[in-house]
Amino acid sequence: MSCLRRNSGAAQPTGAGHFAAASQDAEVNLDVGSVHSSLSTFASQQLAVWNNASPTIAPSLFFLLPRPPRPPLQPLLLAPPDLSPDDLSIPTLHRTATSSPPSYAPPQIITAILTCSQWPGPTASVHPPSPAPPARSRLRRFVGFSTVAILAFSAGLIYEIRTDLNRMTAGAMATDAETLAYRPDDAIAQEIDERLRTHPEAIKLRENPDFKEVRPHLKLPEQLRARMLTAGTLSGPNKIVVPPYVFSEEGGKSMISFMYLGSDVCGHPGIIHGGLLATLLDEGFARCCFPAMPNKVGVTANLNIDYRAPAMADSYFVLRAETVKQEGRKAWVEGRIETLPQDGSDPVVLVEAKALFIEPRQAASLAHLYRGATE
Repeated sequence: MSCLRRNSGAAQPTGAGHFAAASQDAEVNLDVGSVHSSLSTFASQQLAVWNNASPTIAPSLFFLLPRPPRPPLQPLLLAPPDLSPDDLSIPTLHRTATSSPPSYAPPQIITAILTCSQWPGPTASVHPPSPAPPARSRLRRFVGFSTVAILAFSAGLIYEIRTDLNRMTAGAMATDAETLAYRPDDAIAQEIDERLRTHPEAIKLRENPDFKEVRPHLKLPEQLRARMLTAGTLSGPNKIVVPPYVFSEEGGKSMISFMYLGSDVCGHPGIIHGGLLATLLDEGFARCCFPAMPNKVGVTANLNIDYRAPAMADSYFVLRAETVKQEGRKAWVEGRIETLPQDGSDPVVLVEAKALFIEPRQAASLAHLYRGATE
């Protein structure tokens, strides 16, 4: 707050921007922040006073004053709407011959008033523009596109495989009686099949109520069988000539399989390939223990094989397997492949093996694909 005091004497300024008139005694209280709207009028009056006081030099001095710059657009503190010029108690000055010289503001003060561009008040905050996001590197783009492509390819591949499997397994599974009624067309295959079927040990097992006879390769649908290794690729003349006869004990306790191997599955001339014997053991052990699994399916976790003697081609063989232990999703199986004598002589052990099978966690969704192998 600033004060204007008027005495009967000459006018004396008592504050910056405020003036005293000699004709009256009055005290006016002014708020600098509230009179901003009246400054232009006040400045014009002061210019008029200046021109009347010095009519010859005022114009020249006025034009020598620096031109006030254009004030920037910033929020200003305005006077209250109910404040009028009368409230300011600014007297109207008239120059007469009898009156004392009027008080006026020097040009420097007028210029300062006109060039005043900002009064105390709220100011607008200017925020710098946010920086542009960094460009993604080529490596990140490559990894992203590659991931999407791999996921899309995997999804399509899984869908295609599942569709093919559903189509191949859509055919009706053959019953046990239908598989046992099978007779090959080839004369040599018929003779081999008859010797296997009528072997004394096969007849003995067939009469045992604890064992169930089946020919698993023939239970598979035709389209699926052609894609299987032992039931399709390795099956035929001079290979696995006829589908094996399998006798499985109740509950997956043990299994015995009778088969004949020809001359086209040899490693060394006249000797059955050791890899084929390992494959037969793997499949035979799985068929033995799968019925003991919770979902009747599993995968090979470990297979240890000891080869004892060469297995000669064009011979009859018997595979024996026994489930020695079963815990949860795990099953341990032991067994061997030995010769199947036709004259009643003692068999010769050719291969011995031990294996561990584990049922996968997703076994419930895979069981329908292996129902032919587990029955």
